[in-house]
Amino acid sequence: MENSQLQTLSHGDLLSNELRQLEIHCANADISQPEQSVNDSPQQAPVRPPWPHVREGYGFRPPSGGSTPLTNRPESSSPLPDPNGLGWPAKSTVSRLNATPQERAAREKRMTSAVRTILDCIGEDPDREGLLKTPERYAQAIMWMTRGYEERLADVINDAVFAEDHDEMVLVRDIDISSLCEHHLVPFTGKVAIAYIPNQLVLGLSKLARIAETFSRRLQVQERLTKQIAIAVQEAIKPRGVAVVMEATHMCMTMRGVQKPGSITVTSCMLGCFRTQQKTREEFLTLMKK
Repeated sequence: MENSQLQTLSHGDLLSNELRQLEIHCANADISQPEQSVNDSPQQAPVRPPWPHVREGYGFRPPSGGSTPLTNRPESSSPLPDPNGLGWPAKSTVSRLNATPQERAAREKRMTSAVRTILDCIGEDPDREGLLKTPERYAQAIMWMTRGYEERLADVINDAVFAEDHDEMVLVRDIDISSLCEHHLVPFTGKVAIAYIPNQLVLGLSKLARIAETFSRRLQVQERLTKQIAIAVQEAIKPRGVAVVMEATHMCMTMRGVQKPGSITVTSCMLGCFRTQQKTREEFLTLMKK
């Protein structure tokens, strides 16, 4: 029953549920619990989230050990909705991940045929010299530009989680990203800044850029991409807070439709102390623009 409900949820519904779970967890961590007497009535059991049971380590890091302290967070509260560690997989993501060489070749052949049809429909000749190999090139290019569907987050992070007694902000800014708008299949490009405040664990700096790269190499909208990066970092090391700001230019606005070159779209996602503490948020925004 839970699996059928999960399949009906859109990406936006999943991300909204995940953000609510993270906000509740962070708020509870900041508020000290009063002592209960023996006669106090037991609290009502928490409501289970809509995603299936997920064990620690499936998505982002191996099970906690000596250098990676266990958290008190319930296993069922993880926003990872899949056991393959892909992070919000689409309908055919798992089949693409597990495809054999023969299945990959068959997939590219179908895509090549589809591109030939497009060329013919726009009034071109797919058999002329300049376009003869274009369908095959495009099929290979689109597979490369969407290679994020084949990347597991555990492999991306690759155990680059370290125990460090550092409790000040870590910020990596001006990370270049390129993605494809899922509405028109045209590019949007820009830069992203990622910051977090550690909670006994730090993440290898290059892994912040790799997380952004993994999710940007999928069909995206900028709002969802920003949230996915923030939640991935949150789940990887359970910091006190995560902040992500992205600035991008969308080709669907500059070369078609409204045709407004130079327009920039800015999105943000604040989790934990970045969302609840104004001074922390202001420090991040100040450092981001220096």
